[in-house]
Amino acid sequence: MSDFTQADKSAHFGLAQLVGNRHPSAVNLPNLLTLSRIPIIFGVVALLYLPVTGASTAAFVLFVIGAITDWADGYYARKQGIVSNFGKLMDALTDKIFMVGLFITMVVLGELPGLWSLFLLLLILSREFLITGLRLVAASSGIILAAEKSGKNKTVFQIVSAILLLLAIAIREDFPNLFPEIMGQSFAGILHWLGVAFFVLAAVLTVSSGTKYMTKYWSVFIGEDETTGE
Repeated sequence: MSDFTQADKSAHFGLAQLVGNRHPSAVNLPNLLTLSRIPIIFGVVALLYLPVTGASTAAFVLFVIGAITDWADGYYARKQGIVSNFGKLMDALTDKIFMVGLFITMVVLGELPGLWSLFLLLLILSREFLITGLRLVAASSGIILAAEKSGKNKTVFQIVSAILLLLAIAIREDFPNLFPEIMGQSFAGILHWLGVAFFVLAAVLTVSSGTKYMTKYWSVFIGEDETTGE
């Protein structure tokens, strides 16, 4: 007897709808821009560990390019009329890999100091896994959950935090004498602590937006119909 139940068929059909969008091909410029963030973050991490003058600056520039693709993929998808369910899902997933990967590196390098930074990072990781799981459960039923405004706001704070932290590293390592001290603090030091502050705010927004998202779509997560509660 086949173990492929009706529920399995429904889940398979829902995911097939998600990745097999009605548009001709998933291989297009917006999706390539989306997927490019994965090798980009590996390049950023490698450059941060490279003991060569200029490597930290290259890591900063490469990260900024990756952040720009986060805007560019959606822009070109809308402009070319090829917005797809596959693109929506992969955009969300690559964003998480891109940002969480960078913050893990910052913790390992000690740029995000103390156990409290690790605790906040674990909160961010938990939120991202839960929301990704929720979207996959919804996708298995053929439901596409759009990003909420609060989720987009937390992404902005995460990107600003990452840019400040990377810029601080670049200045400290490659241009230590370029800027004068400000009230006894190096310019790189000021940028670093601004980056830490934005990381804390991003963590708060991440947990807050995740809680709202889970509450709003809880019926989808537990397998009930969102409108009837059945």
